[in-house]
Amino acid sequence: MIKLFVKSKSVFLCGLLSFGIFLTGCASTKVDTNNSQDPFESMNRSVFEFNEMVDEKFIEPVARTYKKYVPAPIVMVVGNVFSNADDVVVTVNSLLQLNFESAAASATRLLINTTFGVFGMIDIASDISQASDLNISKRNEDFGQTMGHYGIASGPYLVIPFVGPSTIRDAVGMGVDSLIVHPVTTIVYLNQVNYLDAAIRTPVAAGMALDKRVQLLDVDKTLEEAALDKYEFVRDAYLQRRESLVNNDDTELRN
Repeated sequence: MIKLFVKSKSVFLCGLLSFGIFLTGCASTKVDTNNSQDPFESMNRSVFEFNEMVDEKFIEPVARTYKKYVPAPIVMVVGNVFSNADDVVVTVNSLLQLNFESAAASATRLLINTTFGVFGMIDIASDISQASDLNISKRNEDFGQTMGHYGIASGPYLVIPFVGPSTIRDAVGMGVDSLIVHPVTTIVYLNQVNYLDAAIRTPVAAGMALDKRVQLLDVDKTLEEAALDKYEFVRDAYLQRRESLVNNDDTELRN
């Protein structure tokens, strides 16, 4: 079964990339937060409510327990390791966008933090950036932004089960980054797959998702208090944020 999947991998990846290119004819690249940008609102709201239920019942309690009982230094170290792995994605997409300044900064971060920072456990690169004129601060680049950089439309807004807000373009970009580029979740390695490798990668990927949820814990209360319609607030904030990132108005990955 694994061999069959490996043989179909190239076809799948080509199809994924072709679908992303197809989006050029689907919509304008201009972000419009009215219903024309969200034609699937009824379905999206249902998925949003489902995600909220799953998060409330399962994911958030696990994240809060993790943050409460795991020492803060360990939480920080784990987050640094995952952030360091993300710099691979940032570097590749910066190169694809011909943004050599961002690519050089991200590659430098990756080199420094992987070596002197012990596989990214210590974010030495950020300390260097703050203490000197060398700007190797954290960037944010992904394949969704890369497609936007070349004029590929965002397409309709989507809420993906267990994932959250996205667009058609960003969903394709997420698939490319996750399955091809990211060192933890890539399927490229399946040419030499073994069960031990998969057994290690799966919990690490779950840890990455948990780390991202922990980062959002402080946002929850603010969001609940600020939003009369939480779905609409999240949608509009997401679309505006993505437009800002595509236009390179913000270079920081974590806010």
